[in-house]
Formats: sequence, C-alpha cells, structure tokens
Amino acid sequence: MVEAFKKDMMKEYEMTDLGSMKYFLGIQVQQSEKGIFMYQEKYAENLLKRFNMLNCKSMDIPMAINLKLSSNDVAPRVDASMYRSIVGSLIYLSNTRPDIVHAVSVVSRFMNDPSNHHFDAIKRILRYVQGTKGYGIKYTQEKESILVGFTDSD
Repeated sequence: MVEAFKKDMMKEYEMTDLGSMKYFLGIQVQQSEKGIFMYQEKYAENLLKRFNMLNCKSMDIPMAINLKLSSNDVAPRVDASMYRSIVGSLIYLSNTRPDIVHAVSVVSRFMNDPSNHHFDAIKRILRYVQGTKGYGIKYTQEKESILVGFTDSD
C-alpha cells in the first residue's frame, strides 16, 4: 500500500524516494525492527564546539543537588546574549533529551539578567551533555499500547 502511494505521488509530483529517514532538523534517526532511536549527537557536538566546551570534563548529573539559583544574587553579571544563546540551544537539544529538561528549565528563568552562578549552572549542563552525547529517545513496538516513560531529572 505504501509503495503504491509512493508511485502515485511520483506520477503526480516530481519527487525522489530517499529511503528511511536518517537525519532531520538536527535529529539523527536510527530505524530497525527493534524500534526507532532518535538522538542529537551531532548537534550536541556542534553545540559544545560552538561554546568552547568540546574538550571539557564530563559530569554525571546535569544540575548540582540542592542548587538554589536566585535572580537577586550579588555575583557579577555575564553576557546575557551569550547566556540566552546557550540556553536556547539546550532547549532545542531537549527535544530528544528528557534528562536535561528540568535543569534547562531552571536556568532559563534567568535569561534577562544572568550572573556568574547562573552561567556556572549552564556550563555544568554542557559538561553533562559532553558525557552523554549519544543519549536519546527509543521507541519500541509493543503488543499493548501503554505509554511508559522515565527520567531522573531532580
């Protein structure tokens, strides 16, 4: 049925069948009989390279336990434009990385007037990404339709 649809479309429109999707909008896709794995390893590497963190030491968790960030801290301020650029890039990376969503959500609250403490928090997220570049989301086919998800983002 899919092949017939493709042939009909090719008759009507100029198009090419490129096969299974492998890369789309910075998201890498691996398809197999076991399921579909979506990840952003290339995007993560480019992100780390762009912000001079490609050779940084990796971290085990994206945010320090019991970290309390405040907009009223007295630490020196950092370049808000650079901060927003990093946070925006991390937000896009979180499309396939539910493990960083909470940490990115916390640091995104301070985009108007970030301090050194806020910048240290996003550097820690980048260091975590350094050690987990190949992480992503795996979709498998099950007999029963049950949505199951897990993330340890505290």
